[in-house]
Amino acid sequence: MSTYRIAPSILSADFARLGEEVRNVVTAGADIIHFDVMDNHYVPNLTIGPLVCEAIRPHVQVPIDVHLMVKPVDRIIPDFAKAGANIISFHPEASEHIDRTLQLIRDQGCKAGLVFNPATPLDYLDHVMDKLDLILIMSVNPGFGGQSFIPQALKKIAAVRQMIDASGHEIMLEVDGGVKVDNIAEVAKAGADTFVAGSAIFGKPDYKAVIDAMRQQLASV
Repeated sequence: MSTYRIAPSILSADFARLGEEVRNVVTAGADIIHFDVMDNHYVPNLTIGPLVCEAIRPHVQVPIDVHLMVKPVDRIIPDFAKAGANIISFHPEASEHIDRTLQLIRDQGCKAGLVFNPATPLDYLDHVMDKLDLILIMSVNPGFGGQSFIPQALKKIAAVRQMIDASGHEIMLEVDGGVKVDNIAEVAKAGADTFVAGSAIFGKPDYKAVIDAMRQQLASV
């Protein structure tokens, strides 16, 4: 695996100066900005919407990766596409018609992703690999930042890596939840290539030092 991407989650950023935060983290070496959307319905928390995505879009050139933890999901997808999202992913439990939702995302000009919670089976992938640009494995239960990595997720990451390789499609394998310098190499060895980190980066005074340390760990894989 030659290309690794680090995607800081702005859920852990200072929202009072969000434009500055995303600029700083990209300068520090971030490849993607991860944008967590929670609706206090599908998950027990309420975060940010399309207006915030639109506000930070002019501040960075890197892709904005929008993770929708909302139900129902279809209504909000065009709004995020218009706001400047490059990648939009959602949970299969949040869509009545997963294939249609994936096509809706692609029709808006965005890359499409499907997200799997720790206890969500991977069976959905059997039918939609040809419509996916990203698969996101949650290594915590969604809804809150700062949680600890669930080790069982490593088996699921490895299983998805096998499915991607067998499919012949170019699909990013992203992991979100408790990823930090100490475990990023282990997550990469399981097969991930894109790493979401919130408090592990934004919770530290020197973003570049953390991202550099992560890349050093990834170089050893």
